[in-house]
Amino acid sequence: MLILLIVYSIVLVAVGAWIGRSVRKSEDFFVGGRSLGAGALFATFLAANIGAASTVNATGLAYHHGLAAWWWNGAAGLGTLVLAFVVGPRIWALATARGYLTVGDFLDDHFGRHVRLLATAIIWLGSLSIFAAQIIGAAAVLVVAGGVSYTTGAFVSVGVMTAYFAFGGLLSSAWVNRVQLIVILAGFTVAVVFALGRAGGIGVVGEAVPGTTFFTGTTGLASTAGWPLLFLLVPNFFLSPGLIQRAYAARSVSELRTGIGWCGVALLVFAFAPVALGMSARALLPDLAGEPLQMILPTLLAEAVPTMVGALALAAVFSAEISSADAVLYMLSTSGARDIYRGVIKPDATDAELLRAARITAVLGGIGGFVLVFYYESIYAALGAFYSVVGVTLLAPVLGGLFLPRGGRTAALASIVVGIIALYGSPPLLPAGTWVTSSVLCLTASVATYLAVAVIRPGTQSPTSPSA
Repeated sequence: MLILLIVYSIVLVAVGAWIGRSVRKSEDFFVGGRSLGAGALFATFLAANIGAASTVNATGLAYHHGLAAWWWNGAAGLGTLVLAFVVGPRIWALATARGYLTVGDFLDDHFGRHVRLLATAIIWLGSLSIFAAQIIGAAAVLVVAGGVSYTTGAFVSVGVMTAYFAFGGLLSSAWVNRVQLIVILAGFTVAVVFALGRAGGIGVVGEAVPGTTFFTGTTGLASTAGWPLLFLLVPNFFLSPGLIQRAYAARSVSELRTGIGWCGVALLVFAFAPVALGMSARALLPDLAGEPLQMILPTLLAEAVPTMVGALALAAVFSAEISSADAVLYMLSTSGARDIYRGVIKPDATDAELLRAARITAVLGGIGGFVLVFYYESIYAALGAFYSVVGVTLLAPVLGGLFLPRGGRTAALASIVVGIIALYGSPPLLPAGTWVTSSVLCLTASVATYLAVAVIRPGTQSPTSPSA
């Protein structure tokens, strides 16, 4: 299995390097020359959205919480549909008309440089957390498949993730994601069929995790699985800079709606795959209950299905982590180069210098993610840190800039500051066993602050958003 994964990794890097030869301008690296059609958008969005959270983490949650784990990917699908039909078309029109390359460009245009820099700094630090989550997931696959050490698995994973992306940015990713998506969908389809068969069928698997429902897991409304995940996850799938900037790359608004819309539908369907695998693992390998969540799926594929099926499925899981990792590196490199390097360090940087800065920042992001792997104990901890930070930082400014721009800089800054304070100060105040999670409270505080300031003290009227 390890040899297969090594060969596969070499292929991914080779494809990325080949495509990267044609990247000569920052616009190609940042937004793929704004040339992606519906098919390319579908592939790059779906590959980016099926990662450590969608596979390894969701399978682990299903092992403990049953059908309620569907909401992890289901919420991602719903958020993607919001991006396709509400946020995406409006922000794409602005990006095309005004030459945006990053979300920071949008924030600067609507709220000024200070909002741009504050949001960029927070998101950059938060993005390292989700990058670490992808490394943890990929390393777990290499540990199980090849018997390598955790550190070696993490190091190899970072090397592959960083190499092919740094060559060509979004343009390389869009092509590599096509290869990854084929492997992901084929591997998970085969794995689900064989795992369910080995476990005794849907009837047996459906009874494997007692005391759960489709809406809540074993610990009730405050569970890490179930419908309350909507508040944590849905905003992130229409706010994440890595996804919004991918939407910038659409050739037209109609292709944006089609490509991203079908991705949302696909995620709603795919959400059943890790649930089936997790519940099958519970039936086949009950002794894994004390293992970390990220080890359940790799162990199932290595021990409970035929060798060739397991090899293909492990390649699919590895692909999923790698494809999501490049989406995070995309966030790190583009915001680091455009918003920090050109925005603060060297405002008069040439296009060639900006492109070089993006590649260097991608490598630095890879190093930072590798270091954080040894800080986070699980994928869920790393993901929770990222999703919470992105939501409270961007929900009010992005939606405010698109639909209620009169709040201006004061409202945007206040919403970010209040959201961050609520995020790190609210957990001890929350009642146990309720859907009023930290995510709900923080998002509510941030949005309410923006609305209050917009009403009480409207700022300078922002440019009118062009209609989609």
